[in-house]
Amino acid sequence: MAEIADSGSKGGKHGGKVRGKKHSTKIDMTPMVDLAFLLLTFFIMTTTFAKPKIMEIAMPKKPKPDDPKPPKVRASETLTLMMDTNNILYWYMGTPDTANAYKTNYAPGGLRKLINSKQAIVGKKLVVLIKATERAKYKNFVDVLDEMNINNVTKYAVTEMDALDKKKIPDL
Repeated sequence: MAEIADSGSKGGKHGGKVRGKKHSTKIDMTPMVDLAFLLLTFFIMTTTFAKPKIMEIAMPKKPKPDDPKPPKVRASETLTLMMDTNNILYWYMGTPDTANAYKTNYAPGGLRKLINSKQAIVGKKLVVLIKATERAKYKNFVDVLDEMNINNVTKYAVTEMDALDKKKIPDL
């Protein structure tokens, strides 16, 4: 605890001035340190650290022979995105043999604007096929999935590129 030590002189022995008592203060800091560590331990144990942000993806189950066939999707309701290098994204509506491929980027003015415009035409029936070249970056794949989530696109699939898709991308 706190202790006050009295070590001052009386002042009157040698005929000098009478001085006031000198008090030295000595404070025991042990309880304060204990309290600080107790509070530190309490806050560390009760703190919620940053939780990782994850996106849940429902993967399809392997179809059984007796399962019904999936519904047919019209080509006019299908948007195909082909990811390539240098943040370039090629896209087309319809089937690969009849449609022309166009180029855009992953910025909100590119991919998001594209998805919004196609949703305005097709509505909730829009199906997006996501395809990647060997040169595509993982970051771009995450960007496309984020855009699907932002634009509330519920029907999308990650598929492999076929020969017709590869012909639409220059230098591939």
